[in-house]
Amino acid sequence: MYLPDEHILRNYAKVLIDFALGSGKGIKPKEVVYLQFDSPALPLAFEVYRRILEREAYPIVKMGEEDFSRILYEHAKDHQLDFFPKKYMKSLVDTMDHRIYLIAEKDPFLLKDVPPTKLMKGQKGRQMMKKWLFEKEDKGNLTWVLALYGTEGMASEASLSLEEFWQQIIKACFLDKQNPLATWQKVFDGLETIRTRLNKLSIEKLHVTAKNTDLWVKLGANRQFMGGSGRNIPSFELFTSPDWRGTEGHISFDLPLYRYGNLLTDVYLEFKNGKVVKATASKNQSLLLELIKQKNADKVGEYSLTDKRYSHIDKFMANTLYDENFGGEWGNTHCALGSSYHEAFRGDVKAMKEKDWEHHGFNESPEHTDIIATTDRVVEATLNNGVKKIIYKKGEFTV
Repeated sequence: MYLPDEHILRNYAKVLIDFALGSGKGIKPKEVVYLQFDSPALPLAFEVYRRILEREAYPIVKMGEEDFSRILYEHAKDHQLDFFPKKYMKSLVDTMDHRIYLIAEKDPFLLKDVPPTKLMKGQKGRQMMKKWLFEKEDKGNLTWVLALYGTEGMASEASLSLEEFWQQIIKACFLDKQNPLATWQKVFDGLETIRTRLNKLSIEKLHVTAKNTDLWVKLGANRQFMGGSGRNIPSFELFTSPDWRGTEGHISFDLPLYRYGNLLTDVYLEFKNGKVVKATASKNQSLLLELIKQKNADKVGEYSLTDKRYSHIDKFMANTLYDENFGGEWGNTHCALGSSYHEAFRGDVKAMKEKDWEHHGFNESPEHTDIIATTDRVVEATLNNGVKKIIYKKGEFTV
């Protein structure tokens, strides 16, 4: 069984603790870091834990075991699925300064036989937790990062050996570089240059054309593109949260979507007046339809583009964290159904109230599902002055 060597794992921990958290600045002494990880990621969790202590911060650790989820859905009554320990979770959110989650699923299809309606139970509690985390992040008091630890089950689903799967992780995160933090900084500097140029354009709407795709995305007032902040490792995408009310047309997604222990393929969406009016998938369409039935999950919360010059990911990984950063031949574009990112607002986020987010067309939902297309596309921007400009083609930004 393949296991990355100690040097790779230590580099991984340093990238997460010294760079990704703190929005590219790392953690500070005496800050509280909440470390969550799936049980197979224990070797990396040890290194992350050690690095937190070396930085003189305070770790709180929670190890998850996915078999508990299977038992829960097999035996829990509806009231148990609805249960949410509000006081406990609120206290945890209040305590942490940073949050890390190491994703390491042993069996990506552990929940594939659970009825979709049951999988959607308990979302109310998750929405409350997400709301608290977003509010703390909006105030500048919380940073977070997601990272992947390869397992046999995940590699098998991606039709890769475990070593091949890990090689995608290593090269995507620059873990084999002598100084991976310096490499990441160079990448983020490049993305920041593009992001700055995009935000100077005063874009009103985007027109995305590709195979079986003709989609209009209205950015909305006071929007900006985001990216390169360390929220995900790896992260090469530049994204925004558009005004959901201005999404029109159709888009097809060629990359399979792994969600709730199931694989959905050939997802196709049609939008009218900002809402999904048609949704199909060649596999697990029933789950897609149940997902969309959730509150505001029929609206777009994010639109994103990845430039192939930055991402070294060139294989399907059966994991959204990597698939949404796919580079390959044409880069990728993806839409997320569900919640928006408040950081995409170009203004004083701290002063915004719930009614203000609604007024500006930011979507609030317990769901946030990224669906990815890797086919060749052209993205044309219509600027506020009526001028049209191609901002992306052949897998690269052109600004």
